[in-house]
Amino acid sequence: MSLAYTVSGLLVGLLVGLTGVGGGSLMTPLLTLLFGFSPATAVGTDLAFASITKGFGTIAHRAHGHVQWQVVRRLCLGSLPAALAAILVLKSAGELNAQWLHAIRVTIGVSVLLTVLSLLFRKQMLAWLERNPRFQLEGRAQVVATVIVGAVIGVLVTVSSIGAGAVGATLILLLYPHMKPAEVAGTDIAYAVPLTAVAGLGHVWLGTVDWNLLLALLVGSIPGIWLGARLSRALPERLVRAALATTLTLVAIKLVS
Repeated sequence: MSLAYTVSGLLVGLLVGLTGVGGGSLMTPLLTLLFGFSPATAVGTDLAFASITKGFGTIAHRAHGHVQWQVVRRLCLGSLPAALAAILVLKSAGELNAQWLHAIRVTIGVSVLLTVLSLLFRKQMLAWLERNPRFQLEGRAQVVATVIVGAVIGVLVTVSSIGAGAVGATLILLLYPHMKPAEVAGTDIAYAVPLTAVAGLGHVWLGTVDWNLLLALLVGSIPGIWLGARLSRALPERLVRAALATTLTLVAIKLVS
């Protein structure tokens, strides 16, 4: 069975390398629907998995100067306290009963749907914002909105392990439309590292991380990410994103049904 986990890690890593998104939004549903892990274990293990893989991504983006650290700090001001609060709520719930597990499963499904919407309609949202510049936030309002976005994503990520990828990148781009695509990707990955680390450590405390599963996933995902990054130059991004959005839509329907 560990070989199946490694192959899954390879395939998800390949998609992350190709598109920059799809890690948690594919990995967590895969662990629950295909391999039968409980939602809590799937979320906890995926968060530990994400903190390590995104750490490698941050090193690469930092080397190329793609990280806007001021935006990272603002997002962390909201996301880290929110992640800690979510962990404390989960801890206070004690042993997760069927209702809690169902709530986590539905949250995963909703987060996947948000990822799909951000994949499909990002360009349209940016075009609308460009036509209506009066709605672009600046100064203090922009700072406050960034902290609030960080807090919302912090809760989503801690409960579902999903939201720091496509959802986070789309919201960053809407708040900072003049950032270059590479800067959005680098900034999104950079703030996700402390967030997934804090949320992942919280799930270690909750006892929801499967270490053998984590190791098997990493063995496949790390080479998968590098391979996907190389293939991304050859494959059309629109085709890959459309395939990913279709897959995620089917996954979300299955999770919330």
